[in-house]
Amino acid sequence: MKKILTLAAMAILATQAWAQETPATEEAPRKFDKSKLVMGGNIGATFGDFTFIQFSPQVGYAFTRNIVAGAGVNFSYSSQKIRFFNGDESQRYNYGYAGLNVFTRVYPVNFLFLSAQPELNYNWGKIKYKNPPAADVKINGAFIPSLLIGGGLAIPMGNRGQTLLSMQYDVLQNSRSPYGQRAFFNIGFAL
Repeated sequence: MKKILTLAAMAILATQAWAQETPATEEAPRKFDKSKLVMGGNIGATFGDFTFIQFSPQVGYAFTRNIVAGAGVNFSYSSQKIRFFNGDESQRYNYGYAGLNVFTRVYPVNFLFLSAQPELNYNWGKIKYKNPPAADVKINGAFIPSLLIGGGLAIPMGNRGQTLLSMQYDVLQNSRSPYGQRAFFNIGFAL
């Protein structure tokens, strides 16, 4: 408790000292500029023995020409069929995810970006066994953290829009992460 109070007092004193050094002729604070809002996100799907459907809208703000940051929501569903050697289905895994993310994209040049996106997703699901004795096993729900790091290309679309092609990797590697244990390709958009 003593450390917290000491840190709080130091932060207040530092703020006061900085405020006293600010010249009296300082410009008026900048106001929120609606034209710097960025809307976008990711939509994805793949079908087959491994099915994955994703919808992740995001809203951000262009703080400078080279830095965009914001937040979004995640919704995804995945299903994976496991087969015997003869091709018959032995079991099926079904997972759902819903969560929140924050993101930052830094553009060293207009068409290249680096990104970081921490997420917290709630995961639930079940395993369905097809062979006797056929049974469903419910997977207990849990909050799963992810930290996506990556980079890619920003391809212009019209006056303000961009298509974002990137490679990302979940550095936290939780066993229940929706992103698996390898780098993955992602297509997003920003308007």
